[in-house]
Amino acid sequence: MQTSVTPDAISAVLSNPSFDSSSDRPDIVVQVVDLKPIGNRYTFSANDGKTKVKAMFTASLTPEIISGNIQNLGLIRLLDFTVNDISSKSTKYFLVNKCEAVAPALDSEIDLESKSEEEGGEFKRQKLEHSPVNDVKTDVSTGITLKPKQEFVAKSASQIISEQRGNAAPAARMAMTRRVHPLVSLNPYQGSWTIKVRVTNKGPMRNYRNARGEGCVFNVELTDEEGTQIQATMFNDAARKFYDRFQLGKVYFISRGSLKLANKQFKTVQNDYEMTLNENSEVEEASNEEMFVPETKFNFVPIEELGLYVNQKELIDLIGVVQSVSPTISIRRRTDNEMIPKRDITLADESKKTVVVSLWNDLATGIGQELLDMADKSPVIAIKSLKVGDFQGVSLSTISRSNVVINPESPEAKKLKSWYDSEGKETSMSSIGSGMSPSAKNGAWSMYTDRVLLSHITSNPSLGEEKPAFFSTRGYISFIKPDQTMWYQACKTCNKKVTEAIDAGYWCEGCQKKDEECSLRYIMVVKVSDSTGEAWFSSFNDEAEKIIGCSADELNKLRSEGGEVNEFQTKLKEATWSSHIFRISVTQNEYNGEKRQRVTVKGVAPVDFAAETRLLLQDISKKSK
Repeated sequence: MQTSVTPDAISAVLSNPSFDSSSDRPDIVVQVVDLKPIGNRYTFSANDGKTKVKAMFTASLTPEIISGNIQNLGLIRLLDFTVNDISSKSTKYFLVNKCEAVAPALDSEIDLESKSEEEGGEFKRQKLEHSPVNDVKTDVSTGITLKPKQEFVAKSASQIISEQRGNAAPAARMAMTRRVHPLVSLNPYQGSWTIKVRVTNKGPMRNYRNARGEGCVFNVELTDEEGTQIQATMFNDAARKFYDRFQLGKVYFISRGSLKLANKQFKTVQNDYEMTLNENSEVEEASNEEMFVPETKFNFVPIEELGLYVNQKELIDLIGVVQSVSPTISIRRRTDNEMIPKRDITLADESKKTVVVSLWNDLATGIGQELLDMADKSPVIAIKSLKVGDFQGVSLSTISRSNVVINPESPEAKKLKSWYDSEGKETSMSSIGSGMSPSAKNGAWSMYTDRVLLSHITSNPSLGEEKPAFFSTRGYISFIKPDQTMWYQACKTCNKKVTEAIDAGYWCEGCQKKDEECSLRYIMVVKVSDSTGEAWFSSFNDEAEKIIGCSADELNKLRSEGGEVNEFQTKLKEATWSSHIFRISVTQNEYNGEKRQRVTVKGVAPVDFAAETRLLLQDISKKSK
């Protein structure tokens, strides 16, 4: 069992990024130097006798330090740790998740610069020979030199805290005198609290006018070290007081704020609560928190499941391999005619689907240009907070608070990159929007937007009075009238209804010309049923073809054929009791002075049972909250 520092261990770790706690490696024992509290954690320098590196214990190890098990100038064995970058700097630090004490505090700091050990740095705390000439202590049996540092004496954690409280800055004193609460523990009924958070997004100052007068407001998104986020909003005096104080990327101690249930309409982060700060709230910058790097938590949605989020208020996170990057173009904004930059990128993932993401403003010119320069390397990017729209079926857009990370160090990114390098680059991809009906012309959005049961429509006779209402529903074709007018004669050029010409052929009023032939296009009604009821749906040519399984010309040919077996009736029978996903519009039509509800099919798709299962699980999850 090793009981001394491991020589050159720190240099070996820093030179090999994969040389971490998951590697098959020998024990790493280091000396704890410069131990001091930062909030509810402790920082120190890990010393192997030749190299020192900044390090931090996780909060779970704080009791070990308070109890004296882990001491300043003592030895610890690193059992689980990660190597991270200090924010905005090129230096590294160790984040120690698990360790064990090897030896209590030594007399001084270990220095191996002029000594080496044959057995890998075995340190035995034996009799030390003191040299009065240079005040250096040497272990006779091992030759390890202990370098004296008058300012470092083995102290208990309570002594360290007591000494530092007197000279600490206001922010540091706030952390020491109040227990720092994780964001996940806060609620509206809680008393006083202090949080330590990094500003991960800062919105602009906005002016508003309402019945109570004029004012200003801005908000920030705050993230703690566990990756939990919350939105904080400030109005009027508080907004003017804190707008310049809050700087993007900096760490703050905050107290004396209030919480309330988040307004889902304006909710930007995954938190049930939102925070309000007033002019009496305390906001102090934590200048010594350079190693406080909150983990950005992503909740990735596979590309194939994006249809569930089309035109919803909920923002999503996405990870994908960059397939292509377009040049930057300028778009004129309707509200103020300002020209803003836009760039489209195409992403793919393991579902073998692609989607177009529009980058706007600084993301288009900054990150977008960086992606264009490295597009041939197929980088993996993770994007937080994307809005899902229905352009070309499914499309994604960044917003002011969106965050793009290129080649993130995450298991999802490594798995995706491995898949793409091994098979993805040779795989045929298809756009997720190709299976959705675009809304540009007929208002048919995703098949998974605004899902309702038929009873929702039939029990609301006034639905669609002011304007068409759009829904999606799942149901069975339960009946098709065989004697109804199922099609009309249409112009082959414009698809408008034609009339038979007096001499021969067909006359199109729209094209103002006669044609020798015409085509048949569906215009029929079908009865649709589900577990809650039934309703009559009007369907036109493209949608009816998917329901019947053949064109109107083909069905007319079957009806005109004789024989013992009526193929026309057989075709209609085959179409009944088949399940579909319908995108529908509900309007009000007047017939004989009476208003009637009209349900029109805007899109038809076969049932994707995997997607339906995910939709049900999503509903269960929402209702269980």
